Amino acid sequence: MGRIHVLPVAVVNRIAAGEVVERPASIVKELLENALDAGPTRIDVSLEQGGIGLVRVVDDGSGIEPDDLPLAVSPHATSKLRVAEDLERIGTLGFRGEALASVGEVARLVIRSRPVGAEAGAEIEVDNGRPSAVSPRGMPVGTTVEVHQVFAKVPARRAFLRAAATEWSHSAEAFVRTALANPAVAMTLAHNGRTMHDLPATDSWRTRIGGLFGQALADRLLEIEGDDGEVAVRGFVGRPDDDMASGRLQHLFVAGRPFRDRSILHAVQEAYRGLLLSGRQPIVFLELALPPELVDVNVHPAKMEVRFRDPARLYRLVLSTLRAKFLACDLSARLEPPAAAAWPGRGSGTQADARAVPSFFPFPSAAGGGTAVQERPPDPPAAAPWEAAPTTRPLAGAREEMAVQMHDRYLVVESPEGIEVIDQHALHERVLYERLRAALAAGALEVQQMLVPETLDLSPTELELVGEHADALSRAGMRIEPFGGATVVVRSKPALAGKVPAAVLVREVLGRLAASATSPGMLVEEILHGLACKAAIKAGDPLSQAEVDALVRERRGVQDSHHCPHGRPTALTLSRQELDRQFRRT
Repeated sequence: MGRIHVLPVAVVNRIAAGEVVERPASIVKELLENALDAGPTRIDVSLEQGGIGLVRVVDDGSGIEPDDLPLAVSPHATSKLRVAEDLERIGTLGFRGEALASVGEVARLVIRSRPVGAEAGAEIEVDNGRPSAVSPRGMPVGTTVEVHQVFAKVPARRAFLRAAATEWSHSAEAFVRTALANPAVAMTLAHNGRTMHDLPATDSWRTRIGGLFGQALADRLLEIEGDDGEVAVRGFVGRPDDDMASGRLQHLFVAGRPFRDRSILHAVQEAYRGLLLSGRQPIVFLELALPPELVDVNVHPAKMEVRFRDPARLYRLVLSTLRAKFLACDLSARLEPPAAAAWPGRGSGTQADARAVPSFFPFPSAAGGGTAVQERPPDPPAAAPWEAAPTTRPLAGAREEMAVQMHDRYLVVESPEGIEVIDQHALHERVLYERLRAALAAGALEVQQMLVPETLDLSPTELELVGEHADALSRAGMRIEPFGGATVVVRSKPALAGKVPAAVLVREVLGRLAASATSPGMLVEEILHGLACKAAIKAGDPLSQAEVDALVRERRGVQDSHHCPHGRPTALTLSRQELDRQFRRT
């Protein structure tokens, strides 16, 4: 007897489930795609326990005929394809015909549907691979799909699920990606009975972006559009000064579906070359439009990866479109009152007179103390911010260093070796970081309580980070509390952050936490990095002579002042010997 045999249907479905259903977020994605293919005007998504306990997707689309319900939960059954040639021109989302069968193999699946024009609906249930008979059901036009207790009867798979909060984060991201790709459909997302997103239908992609990530962010985005005939790219990109610590706000779409592609993102990074610091990431929302035969969306069971017939053509188009936009825009950093800063970075108001703005350098004296956190009044004292701190230790016998500011970004100093050119942002960032770290270690971190606490709308991932790292954030002076839904309230920030808005600090810190694989013991260090980066002066900030001199003095008492916390040099030295050689004195 031969050893090769045809696998039972249940085994085939279980194998397919392993490819399609990785976690609850996979189910959210597949059900949303099926719902969108039904042509709805509204989709409501409800989750419990991050999707582990329940995923419910309700749409008001065309519905499913009762006779088709058994086929809908059968493997490789679909209404989207007829012949093999249809695979060359896929125009729908849920075309593979394996999602519902796979889900029904690893969970309890319930489908209720009423087609347009029908007097009543019908229901079918699949309990871990065992389908029921179809029964009548009263309901409105559309389809409701419920998935209960994912992997409950597959303990080997259930063991690999993470905590409910983590699964919620992934599920919410799946919703966000789909909502971004389909702004014309009203969509809601609820978790454990709380509405997290309520997005009205809109014909404006910028409005949908604002609904998900905040209108302040959306209003600052640069709109881009370009084509080279039958291939086009459109969307929105962030200004260089609104950069991020991670690539979590980089979204690519084609044919109404989100996808990942290293080549396209490399083209984006290349377009920003020279505009971003090393390691920083731009904000990107891009949609590619091209004929279906030029893209293959069937190369991965989860359909997150696609293959383009001419990837080099798309690379050139994205690169040239972004570069043309940047050349046509004024991307120079503008000095604005801190109160006008909206999200993240320098704000969106008009340019202010730099000399009229109070000092950028929050250098209060580092006072000792017995408590872990010293509270500070909402308004900082009127004492001069440039008084020398106890940690400043001038070199014995050294003469006073004379420094001048050049191009509002570099400080030029005579040194014993020759000439030093100091990056004012990098040096100030190191000074602030060391002050924050020393104060925290000494139990003397000064915290400014907000006179008017700031509210901030967060993404699901950011909300999870706030809850997961609340203790570390509080230790670093950032007291953040839930305010309802996706909104939090920021009640305090480190005094050394000066006048930088708390919302800007929170965005920077959460971006770093999302991007890093930091060990628990280094979480506070990562938070301090983010605080120092945003609170430090920037390239383009003009300084008074007193401010220049004070910053140069400060570096003498700072550990590792030769590099910023991210590894960039704070100063470059041109030796006297090199100067003599250039002037042909030797």
